[in-house]
Amino acid sequence: MSGSGRHDGRGRLGNVLSNLAVAVGCVLFLGGFAWGAVVYKPYTVPTDSMTPTVNAGDRVLAERVDGGDVRRGDVVVFTDSTWGDVPMVKRVVGVGGDKVACCDKEGRLTVNGKPIEEPYLRAEGASALASAGGGTSASAQKFTADVPEGQLFLLGDERSTSMDSRVHLEDPGQGSVPRSAVEARVDAIAWPMNGMIGRPGAFASLPGGVSSEGPLPLQIGAVVAGAVLILGGAAYGPLAARSARGNTRPRASAGAH
Repeated sequence: MSGSGRHDGRGRLGNVLSNLAVAVGCVLFLGGFAWGAVVYKPYTVPTDSMTPTVNAGDRVLAERVDGGDVRRGDVVVFTDSTWGDVPMVKRVVGVGGDKVACCDKEGRLTVNGKPIEEPYLRAEGASALASAGGGTSASAQKFTADVPEGQLFLLGDERSTSMDSRVHLEDPGQGSVPRSAVEARVDAIAWPMNGMIGRPGAFASLPGGVSSEGPLPLQIGAVVAGAVLILGGAAYGPLAARSARGNTRPRASAGAH
């Protein structure tokens, strides 16, 4: 009886652990999805103006942020009546008080006189711009803009075709848009699954630095961990019960025939 009770206890412990793992897994799995739904919003990119970082038709996940949290280098979703009053995706290269210009002797964008290395620009696109723009590579159109306080200056990564702040240089604000126009900051490309969009290090040394990474990796980790616990807990319960039943079977005596 003592052996049977011991094995029954192991079976009950296995069931408890199995149920606990499934319960915790459900919390993590559903919680990760719920957290993501609150923080992030999906968008479909309509044009190729952000190629090669984001291509036309890509499905991106954008973190809902206040315009005041936006930093240089961020890829943002914004809506502004001057730009057609439709959601657009561009990269912030200047904030209020900045002087944004292009280009220096090496064809680079400058912010407050500091050259900005932009590795996210397509190399062949830069070569084409160099030919078309008389030696420039970050933009075929030379320009200088003073960004008013509370505004953002935005460019597409596909500089040869992007309709961005350069097109609106003659408008009030010299092509900039209010921070309040920003709806979200793009953190990742969900489809195709090209992964996270990092923060460019070239802007880190400027006042204000770059924005911190969003919580998407934590949310994905919670979902994955939850799925593992659910599957592992669901599998462990039956295995533990089967093992306990197997250990309670009577053994044949040595003299039996």
